[in-house]
Formats: sequence, structure tokens, C-alpha cells
Amino acid sequence: MVFSIAFAPDGKTLASGSMDKTVKLWDAASGSQISSLEGHTRAVYSVAFAPDGKTLASGSDDATVKLWDAASGLQMSSLEGHTSAVSSVSFAPDGKTLASGSDDTTVKLWDAASGSQISSLQGHTGMVFSVVFAPDGKTLASGSDDKT
Repeated sequence: MVFSIAFAPDGKTLASGSMDKTVKLWDAASGSQISSLEGHTRAVYSVAFAPDGKTLASGSDDATVKLWDAASGLQMSSLEGHTSAVSSVSFAPDGKTLASGSDDTTVKLWDAASGSQISSLQGHTGMVFSVVFAPDGKTLASGSDDKT
């Protein structure tokens, strides 16, 4: 079962996050698998490429966000701070900040280069299923099962 897919900015590569705990990279033109990225210990619910296409983020039921080198497939870092499944990941348009939404009702902001947590946003009373930055990078929206 595939939970999430994302195109690389150049449109040549597609990433998928799956129930089998992997992130897979696919050649968009041929449909052939390029690589399988392993490191999560539970299902992968969300994948997102950085705007420059060099980094791929994945959020998992194992409560972590992992950053991968999109070219080599090597794990660059594991971001820990959520206490429950990470349902959504999204890069800011400048690629410097990564947002993650979790079943723990929080949205966390991360420095994409260092992997350090910048802040933890609270306000939802239910699981956060989706996060996205506005095109100007100044606003972050989040969607939750608390109906907000």
C-alpha cells in the first residue's frame, strides 16, 4: 500500500512512501524503480522533495522524519521529537525549513540543513494530517481531525 507520492522538482524522479517501511525512488519516464531507501521501522506516510531536488524528506508511523540524499539514497539524518506517527512533511519554498505534522497533535519546524528542531507549534486538539507552506514561505497551514 502506497500512502504518499511526490515528484522531484525536475519531474524526472518520483518518490513513494509505503506500508512496507520503505521510500522508493522511480524513474518517472520509464516507471522503473531506481532505489529503495530503508531506515524507517514502520509505515511511511509522507514524502516530499526539497525545492532544489537534492533532499527528500519522509515521515513515518515510527514518529520520525528522515532526510535522504536524493541522488545517492543515503540517509542524511533522522529527526526525532514527535511522540506519535508523522503524517505529513513539507519543505518551505526556500528549502531551509521543513514542517512535519503528527498524530501527537503538533506541527514541528526543523532546520533542513542541520536537522535541529526550530519550534513545536501547538493548537490542534486532534491528529495533524497535513502541512503545507504558502508559495511565499511566510505562512504554514495545517489540517487536523479536530476539523480545523
